[in-house]
Amino acid sequence: MVGKAVKLAVFDCDGTLIDSQVNIIRAMASSFERHGLVPPDDHETRRIVGLSLVEAMQALLPDAEQALHESLAADYKLAFQRLRAAANFDPEPLYPGVAEGLAELTQRGWLLGVATGKSDRGLALALAHHDLAGHFVTLQTADRHPSKPHPSMLYKAIAEAGAEASNASIIGDTVFDMAMGSNAGVRAIGVDWGYHEPSELLAAGAVTVAGDFAAVIAALEA
Repeated sequence: MVGKAVKLAVFDCDGTLIDSQVNIIRAMASSFERHGLVPPDDHETRRIVGLSLVEAMQALLPDAEQALHESLAADYKLAFQRLRAAANFDPEPLYPGVAEGLAELTQRGWLLGVATGKSDRGLALALAHHDLAGHFVTLQTADRHPSKPHPSMLYKAIAEAGAEASNASIIGDTVFDMAMGSNAGVRAIGVDWGYHEPSELLAAGAVTVAGDFAAVIAALEA
């Protein structure tokens, strides 16, 4: 089945499917502290969730040199790996309705994908923890693409699914997701339970902002 018959819904991960902010904030603080820097406050960290790591560090420290951005990004990865191995690792819960909603979309004939600033390894671990991997036909990460809002992740997801941009949607919680959708010519649907405000999502190109996963499904089928 190819072309317009294919319905593709591509989801952001952090802040859309999985509530990972506790560990993101911890890892960010650790990476900054290892460089003798004052960590950003929690709000600042939440604002950059969705960007690839080097770009996130650039947003947090715009006046720093590229070498520091890259070093902070590398230390963040190591810090997150240490957190995952720790006995007190926060399991990063799914947002309400996600598991049931993904299953329903699959039953309705949607092909599903993920486009995330996570690494391949981080995404695989998160999906495996929640037994979600089987729902997705395409997984796009920061390991193989420019950072959002560049449209590369969506272009690849559409190609792998055999879909068309006109019959695809991106669902996310940040302006980076909405702008990525606009850049790819893909309909963008915002969610209000993540890290950016609904008004920001609408201004960045969202056709609507869903208040729960049932509303995501309704928006996709509208």
